[in-house]
Amino acid sequence: MSNKINSKISLASIIIAYVSAIVLIVIDQVTKYLVVQKLPLFGQKVVIKDFFSIYYCQNTGSAFSMFADKSWGIYFLMGVSFVLSLVIAYCIYKSLFIKNFFLRLSFVLFLGGALGNLIDRIRLRYVVDFLRFDFGSYTFPIFNFADIWAVVATALLLILVIFSNKTIDNFLSLFEKKGKK
Repeated sequence: MSNKINSKISLASIIIAYVSAIVLIVIDQVTKYLVVQKLPLFGQKVVIKDFFSIYYCQNTGSAFSMFADKSWGIYFLMGVSFVLSLVIAYCIYKSLFIKNFFLRLSFVLFLGGALGNLIDRIRLRYVVDFLRFDFGSYTFPIFNFADIWAVVATALLLILVIFSNKTIDNFLSLFEKKGKK
C-alpha cells in the first residue's frame, strides 16, 4: 500500500470518511437502545451458555470503570472525550492526504468509538455496556460497540507504528509548519 502524500483530496473521500464514522455511531447507539428497551438493568440474555451473553449495565466511568467512584468523573470524561473527538476529526481530515486506508480507518474507528460513548455520557450520565464474556469464574469487563471501535483503532495504529513507520512519519509531517526544515 502506498504511503505517499496527496496534494489534493476529493470531496467524496471527505464525505465517505465522516459518514463512515456516523454509521459506526449509529450502530453503537441503536444496539444500546435495543438493549435498554429489551432488558432491565442487570438483565441478561444468554447467547452462548457459560461464555457470551447480553447483560445490561451502566458504566459511569471509563475503561474498566475508572473514575466511576468520583462525582466529577463523568464530567472529566465528557470533557476529555469532546476534546479528543475534535482532535480525531481533524486527524481524519489530515489522514486523507496519506494514501493509506488503515490509517484513515483507525481514525474513523476512534471517532465512532469516542462519540458513541460521549453521546451516552451527555445524554444519560453513564455509558450503556452490554457485551459480556465469561471464562470460567472470570468475567471480562463488560463493553459495547463503541469500545470495540476504539480497541480496533488502537490495534491498527500500533500495527502501523510498528510495521509502517513511513506512513506515520508522512502523517506527522502534515502537522509541521510550512517553511520549517
